[in-house]
Amino acid sequence: MAHKFSRRTALKLGAGGLAVAAIGAPAVLRAQSAYPDRPISVVIPFDTGGYNDRLARAFAPFLQETLGQPLVIVNRGGAGALLGHSYFMQQPDDGYAILCTSAAPYLPLNILTQDAPFKLEDFHMINLPSRDYTLMATASDGDLKSVDDVITRLKADAGSLSIGIQPSSADLVNMMLFADANDIDRDGLRLVTYDGGGPTRNAAAGGVVDIGLVGGQGFLPLAEKITPLVVFDDAQRDGWSCPPVTEVNGADAQFVAGSQRGWAVHASFVEKHADRYQTLLSAIESTTKDSKVVESLKGQKLATDWFGPDVSNKSLRSTAKVMAEHIDLLKGT
Repeated sequence: MAHKFSRRTALKLGAGGLAVAAIGAPAVLRAQSAYPDRPISVVIPFDTGGYNDRLARAFAPFLQETLGQPLVIVNRGGAGALLGHSYFMQQPDDGYAILCTSAAPYLPLNILTQDAPFKLEDFHMINLPSRDYTLMATASDGDLKSVDDVITRLKADAGSLSIGIQPSSADLVNMMLFADANDIDRDGLRLVTYDGGGPTRNAAAGGVVDIGLVGGQGFLPLAEKITPLVVFDDAQRDGWSCPPVTEVNGADAQFVAGSQRGWAVHASFVEKHADRYQTLLSAIESTTKDSKVVESLKGQKLATDWFGPDVSNKSLRSTAKVMAEHIDLLKGT
């Protein structure tokens, strides 16, 4: 699929690679409609292997059956999703480019900390089925067995453990809030940064770093390779055998909600092409609720819930507001 860039656009997007994978032709005939009448691009603002990439590739074969046109996966990772989000906004708002992203925390982060060339209102969430949380974890064969071990080591020497994390992320904010709550010198922490959840998880599971903080749902396929240490939520999640942060740091412990992942379009597309939007909305909803899709995605440890546009957009804006309250942490690290 050809894309035209001005020199200015090319410089802005940088040298990140464009990985394109076409998913096979649809197996059923599409409904009689003028849209879509050609392939649709699915832009993922992350490299291959992370949760969004796996979600898009698992969901796309079913969605393309419903729509009657092939979906083309476009990975555009880099700069904490800023490159991919910017790339997506440069595509025509005609429904032939949709977005699969971690809307929270990355859209607020791009806007709050990276001088993004877009606003939160430029995006419209169709459905964010994945409501994640930060999980602190270590390799299963490592010497850290509990969160108490981590606190003891870091209080004695903040640089004694290497910490895998994504820069300017909700996970980073949670690490700093965790350090403050346990009298750990945040300035002395030894952070090892990764551009994407997949690389961060692999580093933690493989013992490349002592601990990693990243979305917990993405850790599920690696459950046998890690020891979970603390869930940044007010309750246990997904059966992890570790306490919530409110049990470790107290009932009033502060934390930022994790990734809200799923499907989005240009906000302008909703009104500019209302009929196409309704076609796409109905297709994503019916595909999400299809029993064979639910079974397939659950088997791959991927979220399948249908929340819809109203709930998804409200949730994103609520999270963005909380993150704005912690802007000093985001910009100061």
